[in-house]
Amino acid sequence: MSSDVRVLVADDDRDIRDLVVFKLSQAGYAVQAVSDGAAALAAIQDNPPDLAVLDVMMPGLSGIDVLRKVRQDPGTADLAVILLTAKSRDADVDAGFATGANDYVIKPFSPRELLHRVNVVLARVKA
Repeated sequence: MSSDVRVLVADDDRDIRDLVVFKLSQAGYAVQAVSDGAAALAAIQDNPPDLAVLDVMMPGLSGIDVLRKVRQDPGTADLAVILLTAKSRDADVDAGFATGANDYVIKPFSPRELLHRVNVVLARVKA
């Protein structure tokens, strides 16, 4: 992937955020990282990325809240979004997809698997 593909990573856990940023940057993506949902929504509205990786459980606005607002805004409704979360119950996964997530990755996760899923989602939305 070339560095003109922009990915926003939003996670309140610094270690996870840094790991995801490192893995995606290493793969050639231009990555912007934020630590909460409000900052994620502001970044998306200000300059929409090609893909957003959102933690579901963040202070203030959750990843689900951000996703809901993104889908309601005609300017960002088609944004590719991967939810990244420790919430692994079927009902949580169903809620994530019902809200409009393109993919749902459960923590703990393999950085390599996350990178594959990012690649697949981007290929799907760019096709």
